[in-house]
Amino acid sequence: MSGDWSARAHELFKEHEIKQVAYVPDAGLSKLIKSSLADNDIRTVPLTTEEEGIAVSAGAWLGGQKCAVMMQSSGVGNTINMIASLTTTCAFPLFMIVTMRGDYGESNPWQMPMGKAVQPVLEAVGVRCIKAETDEEAAEAIKAGLLMSFHGGEAVAVLIGQKLIGAKPFAGAHARAKAGD
Repeated sequence: MSGDWSARAHELFKEHEIKQVAYVPDAGLSKLIKSSLADNDIRTVPLTTEEEGIAVSAGAWLGGQKCAVMMQSSGVGNTINMIASLTTTCAFPLFMIVTMRGDYGESNPWQMPMGKAVQPVLEAVGVRCIKAETDEEAAEAIKAGLLMSFHGGEAVAVLIGQKLIGAKPFAGAHARAKAGD
């Protein structure tokens, strides 16, 4: 396996015939987004809001294609009604990769609430969550998630933790006040 989870994820997209990738731009997903954009066999769909990805995935499935939806954890809250209603009512497979914020090493207090809520909220609306903290775990989780989703008919989210993608520095008002700014 490659030491870069995003390179292996792109290989898995090819192996599992992912034809569409819907995404909200995110630094943790940037390599995977770039490789998808460069791949003539994958149609990339930039989203203005995360719930659009759920609809794109449903449309892809209805059109005979597989789609991967990618976003940061802070946008998961935007998808809950769409996931709960559309995936349950229409019974289509959903595969998501979610890069986590409000996780290991986070210093931005605005990211903490959703970081804590992502897994329980997704599970409450019927999405299986698979956590990954290393390159190897991420590749294995993506492979398992693709199989569970497109062969098992499940809604699956692979949660890529901050131990893997790194925590972003935050210099909010609290941090500046302590520094004497």
